[in-house]
Amino acid sequence: MHFDTLKDWLHWQEGLHPQSIDLGLHRAKKVFHALNPEKKQPITITVAGTNGKGSTIAFLEAIYRAQGLKVGSYTSPHILKYNERIKINGQSVSDNVLCQAFERIEAVRDETSLSYFEFSTLAALDIFSRSDLDIQLLEVGLGGRLDAVNIIDADATIITSICIDHTDWLGDTRTAIAVEKAGVFRANCPAIVGDIDPPNSLIDCAQQTEAQLLLINHDFSYTKSAQHWTWQCSNKKLEQLPLPNLKGEHQYRNASTSLMAIESLQDKIPVSNKATHDGLENAYISGRFQLIKTENSAPILLDVSHNPQAAKALLDYLNAEFSELPVYAIFNMMSDKDMQSVVTLMQAKIEHWYISPVNNPRTNKEADTKIIFQNSNIKQISTGYSDFSATFQAAKKMAEKNQGLLVIFGSFFLVSEYLAQISNNRKSQT
Repeated sequence: MHFDTLKDWLHWQEGLHPQSIDLGLHRAKKVFHALNPEKKQPITITVAGTNGKGSTIAFLEAIYRAQGLKVGSYTSPHILKYNERIKINGQSVSDNVLCQAFERIEAVRDETSLSYFEFSTLAALDIFSRSDLDIQLLEVGLGGRLDAVNIIDADATIITSICIDHTDWLGDTRTAIAVEKAGVFRANCPAIVGDIDPPNSLIDCAQQTEAQLLLINHDFSYTKSAQHWTWQCSNKKLEQLPLPNLKGEHQYRNASTSLMAIESLQDKIPVSNKATHDGLENAYISGRFQLIKTENSAPILLDVSHNPQAAKALLDYLNAEFSELPVYAIFNMMSDKDMQSVVTLMQAKIEHWYISPVNNPRTNKEADTKIIFQNSNIKQISTGYSDFSATFQAAKKMAEKNQGLLVIFGSFFLVSEYLAQISNNRKSQT
């Protein structure tokens, strides 16, 4: 199979495999070995978890780049362009590089059916293996044990958090979900956990795997002051650290977890204190507490939070940073997410909800969304918009009228809609 454009490749991949999510390693592993039988992998950190994976990789990437190292990062989903998933030194790879990787995968795939995500993972690993990297950072897409990323034996693994999400695939308890995420652990390799209350099942898995378990608030910790913070583990203490560039209390945990991973690999890939400082100050990720201010317009806060724990982090941030402003929300969630819990959690903070259509078949149907809001006895809700643009104009007008903050949250797709809109507006003005 051959296609001339990235768009055509991706459209074909979407229909190739009968299931959009099909956990298991055998297909990806088989193709990976055919694709990459001899090449040595760079040092690898694999990052799993319910929330915080992207931010943790952003800290790792910024610090290792500040050290002058060549860094590959693989994350998902993307916000504006598919290319964002695969970056080298912070730059998305080109359409041409991706198409060439897909050509190589297709040449060795034979009759093996691959999912969209498996194609993406294999493309990332193939591109990274040809790029003379010092280190690759791999984000698990779903779970850990059976996720395609887990075909790689990482030098260190991270689990950022363990929450109830993706219950159809991972189980409906933190105990069960922890077992799935712990599947990325490897014998005699650091296994860093940023969850402040990890289930016993996670600790049991680490012991059974003989991984070197490192727990936040036990093996490493942090303390904050007004202008700086301190991080320490058993044999090291970093003082006068700059405040993380990524905002929110939870980012101290993500940054701390990243620092523990870096420290655990110091013998393989040393990092200076200066690089640590510079990386913490420069780490960036789109769509996480991203504040956009324009003249004569209401401030806009973007956040891709799409489960109760992430929504709680957003709520805490709003209470800490915007306690004086009325908050208006453009909101929607996918039907497989716990919208009821998110709405219940956020209802006291939101003055008015604007439910935006999302161009995705997984989105909650409007009738179901209305029932969820009725269950929470919320009457300040507007629906029936033709598209995101119409929703945005209505919400923006209300936020500006009342000198409030406009928050766009609940889904990657909503944040993507907004960023795509302002990108298109910029292009039309040039």
